[in-house]
Amino acid sequence: MRTKFQWASAVALAATVLTTLFGAQGSGAAALAPVLVQAKSTLDPIFVSQPVVQSLPSEDGEDAADAAADTGADTGAADEEDSQVDADTLAQLVAQQSIPGRLSSEMRCLASAIYFESRGETLEGQLAVGRVIINRAESGRFPASYCGVVYQPSQFSFIQGKKMPKAQEQSSAWREAVAVAKIAVEKSWKSPVKGALFFHATRVSPNWRLTRLARVDNHIFYR
Repeated sequence: MRTKFQWASAVALAATVLTTLFGAQGSGAAALAPVLVQAKSTLDPIFVSQPVVQSLPSEDGEDAADAAADTGADTGAADEEDSQVDADTLAQLVAQQSIPGRLSSEMRCLASAIYFESRGETLEGQLAVGRVIINRAESGRFPASYCGVVYQPSQFSFIQGKKMPKAQEQSSAWREAVAVAKIAVEKSWKSPVKGALFFHATRVSPNWRLTRLARVDNHIFYR
């Protein structure tokens, strides 16, 4: 009888142990508890219970920091287009220009065209003439140099027999023309006739089928 009782007790104890073990596997807290495993060698993986934080890539595959740098998020970056001219008027800017003792052939052609075509007009009128010559040289539709534009046949009335008259280079008008030419090349002052490629004197009426932009002094400008 005692043997049967001992056997029944042993069976009951074993059942209690098994019930406890299987019940623990269903517990949420037990399932989340980290299990530390002793690595048997340096090749065995070691699981770490702390989370690892990694920066998320942007949609185009770049890190967020790199993407911000590429889009100019750094407010310290300077923008060349935002640079301001230290002059309130075109006259002030002209007065600030240094006149070199010797001009390149291209600058001489440009300054001479401004001088002979618009001498005595306002600085804005002279700048507009200079910008037309530059626009032509950059357009691909005319000669690709200032001298080529100025000496192109039948374009400027002051060119006679493929020659240009001699400017009075000691005059204030010549100094103005050179200063305006520099400003026109550097694009440091807004042109009153942006994009103009053609002009004619107001005393003539060629009836061009072009887009008229504006009249500045004694010239009417078109593109």
